Amino acid sequence: MAQKQRISIKIAGAQGQGAGSGGQGLTKVFKRAGLHVFGLFDFMSLIKGGHSFYQITLSDQEVYAGAKKSHVLVSFDPQNVEDTISDIKTLHEGALFIVDDSTPINPQIEEAVKNVGAHLCLFPMVKFATEIGGNKIMSNTVALGGVVGLLNLPFQILDSVVRENFGTKSQQLADSNSAVAKAGYDYAIANVASKFTFSLPKIAPESNIPKQMLINGNDAIAMGAYAGGCRFVSAYPMTPGTTVFEWFTKRNAKIGAVTKHVEDEIAAACMAIGAGQIGARAMTSTSGGGFCLMVEAIGLAGMTEVPVVIVNAMRGGPSTGLPTRTEQPDLLFAVYSSHGEFPKVVLTPGTIEECYEAGYRAHNFAEKYQVPVIILTDLQLAEQVRDTDPNFYALPIVDRGKLLSKADIDKLETQYLRYEFSEDGVSPRGLQGHPKTVYAPATDEHDETGHITEDAANRIKMMDKRMQKLETARKEIKGPKLFGPENADLTLIVWGSTVGAAREAVQLFNEDESNKEKINLLHFSEVWPFPVEATTEALKKVKYTVCVEQNYTNQFAKLLLTETGYSVNKKINRYDGRPITPEDLKVEAKNILKEVLTLA
Repeated sequence: MAQKQRISIKIAGAQGQGAGSGGQGLTKVFKRAGLHVFGLFDFMSLIKGGHSFYQITLSDQEVYAGAKKSHVLVSFDPQNVEDTISDIKTLHEGALFIVDDSTPINPQIEEAVKNVGAHLCLFPMVKFATEIGGNKIMSNTVALGGVVGLLNLPFQILDSVVRENFGTKSQQLADSNSAVAKAGYDYAIANVASKFTFSLPKIAPESNIPKQMLINGNDAIAMGAYAGGCRFVSAYPMTPGTTVFEWFTKRNAKIGAVTKHVEDEIAAACMAIGAGQIGARAMTSTSGGGFCLMVEAIGLAGMTEVPVVIVNAMRGGPSTGLPTRTEQPDLLFAVYSSHGEFPKVVLTPGTIEECYEAGYRAHNFAEKYQVPVIILTDLQLAEQVRDTDPNFYALPIVDRGKLLSKADIDKLETQYLRYEFSEDGVSPRGLQGHPKTVYAPATDEHDETGHITEDAANRIKMMDKRMQKLETARKEIKGPKLFGPENADLTLIVWGSTVGAAREAVQLFNEDESNKEKINLLHFSEVWPFPVEATTEALKKVKYTVCVEQNYTNQFAKLLLTETGYSVNKKINRYDGRPITPEDLKVEAKNILKEVLTLA
């Protein structure tokens, strides 16, 4: 495969200035031009004010993570000196720093631009916005036109995106924004494009551009859950899990789903369990703080053997922590959530496609094994936008397990045993509402009928029955997936969203001809019950392992050691709320290999 070309664009400014919406618009433009894109919005937990940016990485091949450095930086708020200098420090040498020509430039900013070897480009954003559009607020649209122009992409693509975005409001607004975008586009071609010396990834002829779907991780989870039969979602909003709930809420009338915005996360979990009890495929979404409140209800679902799905989109903690930052701090909490011992399933998707799969696989696991299922994602995966193949999103098989039909229930000649002992740990499930399936779903220990008992022999049998589900479900859990050459000198071990940066790092490292060694990675997208056999087989083929996690305490490395006895050779952790970057991992891998080879 030819070496991947990458270009990174960053749109920055105070929240409310349009960095997010502008970045989203550019992402659509680049995708429609036939480029592969990865977009991520970095924002503070403020409605207005503070500093935010939207970064887009473009390539001629699929992109799985954002770049550490940018080739273009558009700043809507250069008077925010400290944060602007921080953005400038992430520019490549020769990159463009674009600001409005009417904004006074602080000497410190000029010095920072000079230090990184970037070009300061003064651009008439406000002038074009006011003189052509009639409103200063259109400055960001001028900037979008400028970026598309300096990359020499067809204006028609930008025009179609602008008209889609503003056409729903009024034709006049669409026309005005189109006009200012064209002014920015033309100005960039005439005055800025010559300074952009980086090679843009080759774009395909218009007739050959594939139809791709732009989607983020949370929407993919929601879409997968809906495809898998989920029709009830309850939630109390908590970033970054809220948009799973919002996906369903926006479409209730069209898709026949029911959503409930409840008073707190305890109610959200209990309501979803109630819906699962009567036969609906039900789900709730939250983040770590809300998940804390749900754990008693998760135990309730475990004891009553009610299927329910919980999405925990992680962020930095404890307490309110970092509401709009990414981390992976809840892995062990999810695996061991709620008191007592009972079976559950924990899925840890790392890509948009795996989010879709997790959405429907979670509901199949929940009903087939009558257990709570937790989908662990995080802010980076929840919010990231990537172009994906729409053909991937096929309708899944819905497996409802041992769910008795009305005809089956009608034939019952003996008392219905909701918690009947079985070899695989799963009891036949008859939904309430039929006169032959009346039972008491007790949260105390109970017998096969559901009646409360403290009998020791029954306790042993019932615990054995429930826990057997772990072994039965373990056979369906996906083992680690290998990326990169099989016979590598170093293997990155990752779970969840860190796979994106790791995949890019593996490619960057192996493309670098100065590296004589090779690296690969093992990625875990489903972690509980732990896939011991598949993992043990995969680890037989590795030489030197480095576990990469976005937490402080090496949670996956500990889980791996506990379940397999394997101790990784080295660990890389990041816990500042920012995503791990491919470039950092590449450097870390090189340094580690140097150390290993020196010791050898």
